Amino acid sequence: MPELSLALPHGVDPVRRWRNTIRAHETFLTGADTTPDVRPLVLDSWRRSAAYQVDPDRPASPVVLTDDQLTEARVTHPLHRVMHVVRSLLIDHASDAGVIVVVSDADGRLLWAEGDRDLCRRAEGMQLVPGAAWREEAIGTNAIGTALAVNDTVQVFGSEHFTRSVQPWSCTAAPIHDPWSNEVIGVLDITGGTDVVSPQSAFLVRSAVAAIESELRFDDTLTPDHRTRPADPGGRICALGRDRGTLSLHTGPVEISLRHTELLLLLAAAPDGLSAGDLAWKLYEHDAAEVTVRAEISRLRKVVPGLISSAGRYRLTRPISTDAAEVADYLAAGDHANAVALYRGELLPRSTAPGIVTMRYRLHGWLRNVLLELGDAESLRRYCESAAGRDDVQAWQARLERLSPGSPHHAEVSAILSELEATFGHDG
Repeated sequence: MPELSLALPHGVDPVRRWRNTIRAHETFLTGADTTPDVRPLVLDSWRRSAAYQVDPDRPASPVVLTDDQLTEARVTHPLHRVMHVVRSLLIDHASDAGVIVVVSDADGRLLWAEGDRDLCRRAEGMQLVPGAAWREEAIGTNAIGTALAVNDTVQVFGSEHFTRSVQPWSCTAAPIHDPWSNEVIGVLDITGGTDVVSPQSAFLVRSAVAAIESELRFDDTLTPDHRTRPADPGGRICALGRDRGTLSLHTGPVEISLRHTELLLLLAAAPDGLSAGDLAWKLYEHDAAEVTVRAEISRLRKVVPGLISSAGRYRLTRPISTDAAEVADYLAAGDHANAVALYRGELLPRSTAPGIVTMRYRLHGWLRNVLLELGDAESLRRYCESAAGRDDVQAWQARLERLSPGSPHHAEVSAILSELEATFGHDG
């Protein structure tokens, strides 16, 4: 790696580098463009940031993906298939190292930001959070945005950031390429203190990116012509933790009622189709005539024309994925971290349709049992702090058992568990 690409080469005093760069930054903002104490990589980025009219006093980056959009962006992005590599190489040790590990897409939108919990909380102030935009156009010079701009490994040390709110932090980032087309599909970044811009950190991030790209190349679930471009799923339903589902199609989101969500979930789970009698049995608590089902199907066809066949057995005319099925897929693959991250709550908790109730109990029980038996401390933390697990006594007990005695969270979890046991009993 060329020396000028490193923020703190061996022998450079970080305190002196900070002072020199902060003076150069203030000089640059006055309109003077003579900054001999700044690396060319950084000066070029400052110039781009100024051209983008980025406010150097901007307090935080903009959040551009809502919860639903973020979930959609994650599950449809090729990098979600290799997050187990990122976690095993970096995130599993991030708390001990005192860093945040960030993965963005090719537009600089953060998809994952995990690691040291205290640092993650502090980083929320500048919106280093999933869903936020970190291109140079949004927040100025930073390792993620600048790595995208120059298509190379980038280190940005504290005062080299264009925006003052980011200057307490340092970061190292490298672009991730599609191993088949060589196009940039994302960025891997580590953020923290001065240690993250050491020469060793640059080597670590580059090595991790090489492992990620190798995993993508040999991922048999991706098609040869578009290894990192999943086939169009046709549509997707989000129904976990919701009173009604949201249906996303290539034409945009569609508002659907609770009953229509139930219908689509049942059909999505039955690729061979269901008769009107089958649907009546799965939709209604009490006996219902098949004509009632046909009337609902007719209304649903007006909302989403062409999605349901007109044959004797009702079936979807194109594949519709569901967040519930994706959680099940993660569980089947042993990927507890992604399963918990996607599980926002029980499936359609207000639904009383027998078929949906069965799906709800099976998925929740599967996830819960896997976590109680095999879940690591981080997966259990996410579950326990979610709406689905916040009152689950056994889950909190399992989380406590997996914490090391010296963990700073041991006392907190123990206190919460005692409160829950007093309220619900030891068996929950």
